[in-house]
Amino acid sequence: MESESPNRVLYRVQFGLRIALLLVLLYGALVVSATSRPSARTFGQFRAALTAGEVDRVTWRGDSGGIWQLHWSESPLIWHEAPPEKLAGDGGPYTPERLDADLDRSRIRPLAEHLDNRNSGSILPEWPFWFPGVGFLPWLAAAWVIAFVVMVGSRPRLGNRWAWFWLFTVGEIGALLFLVLEPRPLWKGPGPGAAESKPISGHTGCLYSILLAIVSIGLALGVGELVRLLLG
Repeated sequence: MESESPNRVLYRVQFGLRIALLLVLLYGALVVSATSRPSARTFGQFRAALTAGEVDRVTWRGDSGGIWQLHWSESPLIWHEAPPEKLAGDGGPYTPERLDADLDRSRIRPLAEHLDNRNSGSILPEWPFWFPGVGFLPWLAAAWVIAFVVMVGSRPRLGNRWAWFWLFTVGEIGALLFLVLEPRPLWKGPGPGAAESKPISGHTGCLYSILLAIVSIGLALGVGELVRLLLG
């Protein structure tokens, strides 16, 4: 039986890598989107779930005077929230100290995170590097970084590297598009990439990235709502 040519093996390895990175990033995008549309629950349901050990993660916003936003999850895809007006009971405002005491009484103490007004000033997208209640996600961040390195080291056909740089960063989900489309559409299987006569420039890519960022927000909310309806 004739052995495969080195080029064919390389194409298959590249194709497999693209599939693997795409699946990791898609799952990461799914779990992050799920946090955008939590289902409504009462404060009493939150405390009951804590007592039963059914709370996986907790995120909150507020200060020493009281918490005004409280989200919690049963799993990475199932998130709930208690309306702000329900966070004050007979004991007065629900403060971080009361929350910490409730967490200590839980059968299994969940991960908890105070969400401040996150503004890192970086053009990098936030979702591959941070997940509510957990913080840094190394597996998701590694997949995004590897996809970015692959882009820099390749010859994209639809846009030059600067165009893809803006789509990766400002565009939020440019990494997903790159893995699907470059240098050869995934649905065509392993093989050499077809040359594009006029790939888009960095300036055009920057403009497209702004539009893609807007689309990304809509997609995240839509996916989050779908997850809420199915699982919430």
